[in-house]
Amino acid sequence: MIQISGVPFQPNENWKLESIERAIIQHMLNAPILYSFYSEDEFWFEIKVRKNITKSANEMNQSQAQFTTFEYARCNPNYWQLTMEGGFLLRPDVQPADAILDIYRNSSLYAFECATAAVIIYYHATLYSIGSYLFNSLFQNLYLYSWHTDPDLGIITFYSNHFLPGDVVYINNPDFHPDTPWFRGLNAVLLNDGNFFGHGFSIRTMEQIIQILNEYRKPGSQQTAYLTNLVTRPSFNYLGSLVSQQTSRRAYKMQYPIVHHNKCSISYVHYLYYLSNGINKKDK
Repeated sequence: MIQISGVPFQPNENWKLESIERAIIQHMLNAPILYSFYSEDEFWFEIKVRKNITKSANEMNQSQAQFTTFEYARCNPNYWQLTMEGGFLLRPDVQPADAILDIYRNSSLYAFECATAAVIIYYHATLYSIGSYLFNSLFQNLYLYSWHTDPDLGIITFYSNHFLPGDVVYINNPDFHPDTPWFRGLNAVLLNDGNFFGHGFSIRTMEQIIQILNEYRKPGSQQTAYLTNLVTRPSFNYLGSLVSQQTSRRAYKMQYPIVHHNKCSISYVHYLYYLSNGINKKDK
């Protein structure tokens, strides 16, 4: 269900919408929960960002960027500095938009794990949603590592039994084999056709993803991998407010601390646990 300014939303068949946009709107209309928006601008901005998230996920799927652990992460040194922990730090002489676009344009030079991939997809989609000028103003000093993000991306996470195209869901593999800890789970983007993109898994159905994860469990495990009800997404309302106000870079912005945990393929909730407890751990 969709409500805008307190009035039930009525789609117009004469609107010239892309198939992705129609799919997102239909998912909202069919949802057992109410999606409420203050204005049409707020509504259409969320549709645009969700559309761009699915497009960015499809583009990453078609790219040559590889899945790897933090230890073997790679990036283009013309745009990023590779840190000892396997993160990508924006070079001071490079514009943020150019660096994000290079991940897609020169994808063969890059390798990263799936949480980092989800964040890259968010940034790429946001860039195409708000334009390079505002993106460069807001996202100075980018650092790509796991779920670490700039506060202005406004990442939120919550539990729900309903997902929309553009949401990132988490598939948990509780009995992952200790020799392959990167198969502890997968962060995957729900696409408009009901399939999922997970970096390192390409585009697959949920059943196919679970089947692959189950192949990397402890010997004798009876616990299957499963789709959790965790949903992670950017704050569309907050990003939209920055666009409507054309808010440029602030004189001071509190940055989130960085937790170098070295655990690939963790959920955002898992990362928040490390963040709140100040934990820096190494896989054994």
